Amino acid sequence: METLSWLNYGDLSPSSGGFSKLFVDYVGDFQKVQQYFEHDFRSRQNFPKQIARIQSHYRHRSALVETLKDQNRRFGCPESTFASLDLLADEKTFAVVTGQQVGMLGGPLYTVYKTLTAISLCRQLRQAFPEYNFVPVFWLEGEDHDFEEVNKVGLLNQENIFVKIEYLLSGKPAEKNMGAVGELILDGSLQAFLEEVSKCLHNSEFKPAVLEMLQQSYNHGATFNSAFVKLMNTMFRDDGLVYISVNDKRFKQLLSPVFQKELQAFPRVSQLIIQRSAELEDRYHAQIKTKALNLFLFHKGGRYVIEPREHDFSLKGTRHFLSKDELLKIATETPELLSPNVALRPICQDTLLPTVAYVAGPSEVAYFAQLRTVYQFFDLPMPVIYPRSSATLLEGRSEKILEKFEIDINELFTHREEVQRKVVEMVSEVKIDEMFSGASQRLTELMNEMKFGLNYIDATLMGPLEATREKIDSHLAQLKEKVQVAQERKHEVALRQINKTANTLLPNGSLQERELNITYFLNKYGMGFPRSLMETLAIDKFQHQIIRL
Repeated sequence: METLSWLNYGDLSPSSGGFSKLFVDYVGDFQKVQQYFEHDFRSRQNFPKQIARIQSHYRHRSALVETLKDQNRRFGCPESTFASLDLLADEKTFAVVTGQQVGMLGGPLYTVYKTLTAISLCRQLRQAFPEYNFVPVFWLEGEDHDFEEVNKVGLLNQENIFVKIEYLLSGKPAEKNMGAVGELILDGSLQAFLEEVSKCLHNSEFKPAVLEMLQQSYNHGATFNSAFVKLMNTMFRDDGLVYISVNDKRFKQLLSPVFQKELQAFPRVSQLIIQRSAELEDRYHAQIKTKALNLFLFHKGGRYVIEPREHDFSLKGTRHFLSKDELLKIATETPELLSPNVALRPICQDTLLPTVAYVAGPSEVAYFAQLRTVYQFFDLPMPVIYPRSSATLLEGRSEKILEKFEIDINELFTHREEVQRKVVEMVSEVKIDEMFSGASQRLTELMNEMKFGLNYIDATLMGPLEATREKIDSHLAQLKEKVQVAQERKHEVALRQINKTANTLLPNGSLQERELNITYFLNKYGMGFPRSLMETLAIDKFQHQIIRL
């Protein structure tokens, strides 16, 4: 495994899942966006500044560690996790946090890249600042209620065609609002899902071990949260990764002041976000479409947006109404019934955790740009927002196809249609129209020469000559059709090869990291694949990395 090349984020075509202008400036020209963030992530000297601010603000270390030990014990986490938790009890230990929805089989590849970035950043910070400790923490976004965002897995099947395999609870489409997906229990229909995954995977020496891992992680009776953690622990057992689920009564008690302030100051937080969004939209875009109130309420098994009305509040899609006083009572006495939305989630995260840095995907970087004044409103230090690594994995078979047709891999990401034209031209070295046009022209010249001789011998031979010419033209036309069919067949083979390669590198027309699941690569390269990837994936280049497998 080695790095083959690098691509600037700004050079990636939007058609292949390019990156927003804000993110491109964030990683390439930070001065353009520095007003929206507390720290320049490139400067290591900003980390001690963040540490000092945490030390002056943070108050929940003891309660945090106690609850995390209980959660991670129930998740069946390895010894390395509890070693990290022991460190986290020390006031000189800080968290490098990342997070993601608890997608089936780990979700898209970028979940792995975020995790690897967080683990590697901890290592670098320990070397740079040996007087402190740093532990990686994964925030399980299991309170989300959109089941369809987590129930699919993207793979390349044995014909190298991209497919999405869907898990359906009870074998039928999900209800409209199923509550926190992380707490949903996997049922008997799981077996059918895993069988589809098995059929899709190539036969390999690693397939039995991969299927066993999936069966052990995703088993009947597990929750989405616990299955996700068990799978991640298989890949990152020795890296001290700590998992946190905010859907816990003890954590919600710690967050009660945040919820109360959001309700009491309503709609102040949304106004702050809207003001910042207006500034951003002059040059960029607003990632968060804020709600008037940034809270959900768990009610009768569902998770519902709390919407303001003229004199009270309603739960969207229901006939349930609450007064502001009733909501404040919930925030004070039963805060476990409340859940933050995307705007308030980072505030909750950094209230609970001593977060020195958050490893963010491109969309997350964009929405943190809207939240600096919100952090100030809650008197909370905004962490260093560190962009996750981004990569495409190039397999040997794909590399051979690119070499065969003399294609630079970067061309596929930036000019895919031009690549297809280039391939057609390469396999069309014989120009059929030119060849047959030349033959027809030479035949005309030959026939004209013959006219003089035949007319001199016998003028009646001119008719047979013209008939012969027509027959030859007809035979040439038939031959040209056959040649064209043969060449098109040759084109099809070439285009099929290049399209299969594109399917691997840009499945579903998008970046590999956004579509493919890690299972595809574990099946082909073994359970040690994540460890090898960690050694190759650069976290400090801030470009899209092409890695040769």
